[in-house]
Amino acid sequence: MVQLQRIAIAPEQIQDEHLILTAEQQHYLGRVLRLKQGDRFIIIIEGQGQWWIVELIVNLPSVSPQAKLIETVSIQTELPVEIILIIALPKGDGFEEIVRCCTELGVTQFIPVISKRTLLKPSPQKVERWRRIATEAAEQSERQIIPKIYDPVSFPQGLLTLSTFKSNTQSSVQYIFESRGNYQPFMLELMSIIADKIPDKIMIATGPEGGWTEEEIQAAISMGFQPVSLGKRILRAVTAPIVAVSQMMGIIEHKQYF
Repeated sequence: MVQLQRIAIAPEQIQDEHLILTAEQQHYLGRVLRLKQGDRFIIIIEGQGQWWIVELIVNLPSVSPQAKLIETVSIQTELPVEIILIIALPKGDGFEEIVRCCTELGVTQFIPVISKRTLLKPSPQKVERWRRIATEAAEQSERQIIPKIYDPVSFPQGLLTLSTFKSNTQSSVQYIFESRGNYQPFMLELMSIIADKIPDKIMIATGPEGGWTEEEIQAAISMGFQPVSLGKRILRAVTAPIVAVSQMMGIIEHKQYF
């Protein structure tokens, strides 16, 4: 198949097998990519995990509808497990880097939390920017799912949110990463867990600059989390979740194909 541009659209933009493009999408397709009537591109329908080949039926910009659905595309890019991250917000723009990289690696949900040592207090505009970054990263990496990013909450509230995921699934595992202490390496622990079967969900929690407090670690353990380590080196708050998800992706895909 010829390489076609991919964009994400909301389900309500589909009406009677036709597509209604936003002004921003029209500008991108018509002015930036210079697509014309008859040209095709691919859409990802948010929340449905489905790709469609779409054809422009007018030159852009134009009144709606601007395109029609042609056929579905069957390509599997998703991991066979949901990966849910609970992340203590790092300082500066570090969470943007986490969202971008971890979306490319296969994360399905992000729960940003404010811990005892969190310095960042994000605005609603910042949260919307994170969601745009997740959409762009999903499009770039040709994913079928655009990860959900929750509004920031306190760490105890984040643990409660994860507990609802745990109760609604057949199998799940939960880990909290801690750089101090003599904990089992994450890779060894995960390899032993998936030796027989890949769980439905893997939930992990990574800390802020300075790490989790002992009280936070104990609270996570009481909710079923197991403390693990990413190695002997102290990783940045931005680096740790990216390394953790990279290890997961490698182990899971090796299990799939070998």
